[in-house]
Amino acid sequence: MPVYTVHEPPVRESGALADPTRFAFVRDGFYWWAFLLAPLWMLRHRLWLVLMLYLILTIGIETAMRAVGASGTVISLVAVLIALLVGLEGGTLRRLGLRRRRWKTIGVVTGTDLEDAERRFFDAWVRRAPSSSEAPAPPPPPPTAAPASAAAPRAAYSSGIIGLFPEPGARR
Repeated sequence: MPVYTVHEPPVRESGALADPTRFAFVRDGFYWWAFLLAPLWMLRHRLWLVLMLYLILTIGIETAMRAVGASGTVISLVAVLIALLVGLEGGTLRRLGLRRRRWKTIGVVTGTDLEDAERRFFDAWVRRAPSSSEAPAPPPPPPTAAPASAAAPRAAYSSGIIGLFPEPGARR
């Protein structure tokens, strides 16, 4: 079942709620269009920096291979391998582009297809959101100091964690 990451666009007005119609769902997996038509796929998803790096890389590698006298078969094989890499990392490239535009990753969801993933995400998102009629919960009270008798047995393990993790602030 495909895995999708959910991205929220940056909020333009202070205090405004996110517009769920603008959320982006990015599938994790192989992107056939990125493999077959990488430059057009990058333009379609507004990956300008990635496109520039891709063009510089492919032109540079092809020029270097021609300079050392590589055969046309080897040059074609390298071009196919670069296209395969772009197809495999298409989701990562899209996430990188969204992160550069200050979109926030707000969740991960699975679904049989995009529509199923959207339905599952928004069902959970609506259940998680507080209703406007409910008053917000009061903040939790500040922690109080434990009585001296309760703190004495824990002196050896002040953090309550037993294991190989170092104590915070301890010498190394």
